Amino acid sequence: MQYPQIKQGAILVGTSGYSYADWMEYGFYPAGTKSAKMLPLYAEHFRITELNNTWYQMPKADATARRLALVPEKFLFTVKLTRSLTHEVEPEFWARRAAEFRAGIAPLQQAGRLLAVLMQLPPSFTRTLENRRYLGNLMAALEGVPLAVEFRHKSWADDHVFAELEKRRVTLVAVDEPPLPNLFPPLDVVTNPALFYVRFHGRNSGGWHSGNMQKQFDYDYAAAELEEWIEKRIGLMARKSAVGVLFFNNHVRAQAPNNALLMMHLLRQRGLETG
Repeated sequence: MQYPQIKQGAILVGTSGYSYADWMEYGFYPAGTKSAKMLPLYAEHFRITELNNTWYQMPKADATARRLALVPEKFLFTVKLTRSLTHEVEPEFWARRAAEFRAGIAPLQQAGRLLAVLMQLPPSFTRTLENRRYLGNLMAALEGVPLAVEFRHKSWADDHVFAELEKRRVTLVAVDEPPLPNLFPPLDVVTNPALFYVRFHGRNSGGWHSGNMQKQFDYDYAAAELEEWIEKRIGLMARKSAVGVLFFNNHVRAQAPNNALLMMHLLRQRGLETG
């Protein structure tokens, strides 16, 4: 898929979600900013966001269309697949919910503003035959929608998996997260020449399994850690893909937007296009 809004070789940077009340306290949004006003303010800094409220609730086409009216014409979105298709799957209902999801995001796709749908799978979703079949069926149900899949279990770090994603033109999401047992490792594997996708979750090992998102994603990246990603992985991935996107999910205390702005600065220092 081609995106006329993006220069060939560009790497777009943003955050996983944008509506966080504590971002006012830490200076990213002015004090008193209403949630409905956050997206236009966010778009003054970034050209893309990852919608994550769609994980909690099924997107509705009218609400999706309203978002388009709040941002510039070149602003793009990725959308996180609803949890009823990834984490809380009911075999008798999932196909219907996949159709509902497609309908809910249709305004973004029709406007050419949908970069990808993020299929984030839980750590319990290991590489079993049953799970492989479900994932294949789900991808088929979403055929025609640009897909990116994020595995959370190391069993999926396998060349056969990468080959199948390449065959389907599905983007493998690269992740930065704590070096804990069984988590999916940080890789530079590109399975879709149209897009590479990286998510930075932070490296808070102590809070990762706490069950508290404020602890799990409480992490502030140092410049050296981001520079290492650029030198070891992002530069290589950019040479293999038409477009790249980097999202920061360490949302606590506005660390995500601050780290995203830092990453943009570091990319530009190295002559990489940021859109």
